[in-house]
Amino acid sequence: VIAFKEYSVFKGMLESPWVGLRHFQSLVQHPDFLRIFSNTMILGFLKIVLVFPVPVCLALMINEVRKSALRKGIQTALYIPHFLSWVIIAGIVFDFFSLSGLFNVVMGWFGKNPLLVMQEGEYFRLIYVITAIWRDAGWGTVVYMAAISAIDPQLYESAMIDGASKFKQLRHITFPLLLPTVLVLFLLEIGNFMELGFDHVYNLLTPMTYSVGDILDTYVFRTGIQQAQYSFATAVGLFQSVIGFILVYIFNR
Repeated sequence: VIAFKEYSVFKGMLESPWVGLRHFQSLVQHPDFLRIFSNTMILGFLKIVLVFPVPVCLALMINEVRKSALRKGIQTALYIPHFLSWVIIAGIVFDFFSLSGLFNVVMGWFGKNPLLVMQEGEYFRLIYVITAIWRDAGWGTVVYMAAISAIDPQLYESAMIDGASKFKQLRHITFPLLLPTVLVLFLLEIGNFMELGFDHVYNLLTPMTYSVGDILDTYVFRTGIQQAQYSFATAVGLFQSVIGFILVYIFNR
């Protein structure tokens, strides 16, 4: 309702004047809308294509580790980054790529000039994908490992009797029985296609990377939240939700 009104804190949701589609028109007619929308779509596509499959592959590989202690150790090491906030992770990334950071130190060993990676737009999306994988891939394996553990061991025993190798057991038993779980989580991920994580992107952004990293969430924060335009911010949120709903419906079909 707020998305279709000129919301006033003092008048409340019901008494605020009705403005119809004005906020949606303001969003679409904004001169930077196409750039911001395309950035959101590109990062969302990269998240689906490059980030989403990683937990599936990790779960399949971890499942092949036979020593229980080693398997638990690997899982724990992969889980830990998930409990770090994006502020901390962004600080680590900025330090790593600073002029005196490890990246430029190693580059100097090979006679390369220092490079301010975080100020270069061409590297922003790559860093976004890498940090997303590093922080959340391990945590994403939890559901997949639970699904794998529910597979009947007798299937593997029968396959071994028939002479199936480890790879064939993985291909013909583990992955097909894991696929329904993968598809459900894929649909949930598609529903959040436009929600890339405000804190993730915002903490990695610099003024020089706005051209490739400015997304709907960061745009709304600057123009909606900081300027107390709550109706406009809500309208953008509704816009993102509608697109997410359409994508979920299409992929579900």
